Amino acid sequence: MKTIPLGTTGEDVSALCLGVLYYGNRIGKALSYHLMDRYVDAGGSFFDSANIYSHWIEGFRGGESETVLGQWMADRANRSRVFIASKVGFAYPGVERGLRARQIREECEKSLRRLQTDVIDLYYAHVDDRTTPLEETLEAFDGLVRAGKVRYLGASNFLAWRLEMARMISRAHGWAEYVCIQQRHTYLRPKPGASFGDQISANDDLLDYVASENVTLLAYSPLLNGAYTRADRAFQAQYLGPDSDARLAVLRAVSEETGATANQVIYAWMVQSAPPVIPLMAASDDAQMTENLGSCPSRDPPDGGERRRADDGEPGVARGDAERGADGAARWGGGVGARAGGRGYLSSHSLSVAAIIRHSHSV
Repeated sequence: MKTIPLGTTGEDVSALCLGVLYYGNRIGKALSYHLMDRYVDAGGSFFDSANIYSHWIEGFRGGESETVLGQWMADRANRSRVFIASKVGFAYPGVERGLRARQIREECEKSLRRLQTDVIDLYYAHVDDRTTPLEETLEAFDGLVRAGKVRYLGASNFLAWRLEMARMISRAHGWAEYVCIQQRHTYLRPKPGASFGDQISANDDLLDYVASENVTLLAYSPLLNGAYTRADRAFQAQYLGPDSDARLAVLRAVSEETGATANQVIYAWMVQSAPPVIPLMAASDDAQMTENLGSCPSRDPPDGGERRRADDGEPGVARGDAERGADGAARWGGGVGARAGGRGYLSSHSLSVAAIIRHSHSV
């Protein structure tokens, strides 16, 4: 699977991050293991969990996602070959919301035990806690890094100015900095002033900030709970309007042109954006996993020519050293267009991405 640099860490992570939100709770252990195995077999190694997952499901209290992920790593003896992210900050039974120093330290210890590991690769502040001084929060996170219990720090559900304030404080004290931000982000743009409560959507300010400061953006809810492809899933009111209508028309056109599903095009659009965005993909069955994995090639086209031609407004077709299927269509290592069901291949995943970016800028 293609990899993407994680901020300024020098670490490369999988372009598709597997969110294990419902593994070990809504999705049973056996199927969770199977889906994680499939992701790893496809070259993926980046897993995303949190201490609270998923306490809102009846019969569960939180921590189950980390627990099944830890059991799977122990059973597969693969901890050194995977990159694990978890989070702290939201409330769950027995734990208050917040990022006070004591909470951060205690919750990290719990996550380490559930994950059956001595270090978390990426540890997020899951929500911005404005009742606790940033200095207290950041010093506590830095202490975990210095103790070797956490390698890198991330933020989630922060506004850009708060992210910059945190960076300035960390630099002033020589503390570890947030290297990435995980935010609500998808192809459709929310209406101006739209609110999602605790979930903060990536806006123009944040997108500009991460591009200029080399902070990696990870996108949660990139497919809006299936609304792009499922007739029984409606788009939330915050996305409804002429702008979304125009963008959806572009998405349908690109999907039809390439033979890729709308979901695959969205994932590819994120991965091939400049700078790239890492989508948190979800998969609750084999069909979803197949579709998701089909959106991310194992390598880029040799010369990037297709993206350049598409950016220039010229349709172009894939050439060079691409492998070709029985139908003669070029394909790049199972990239976009490898539909769940095998229909069609995109001549170059970069072509679809460039097309959607080009058309989107015109609406």
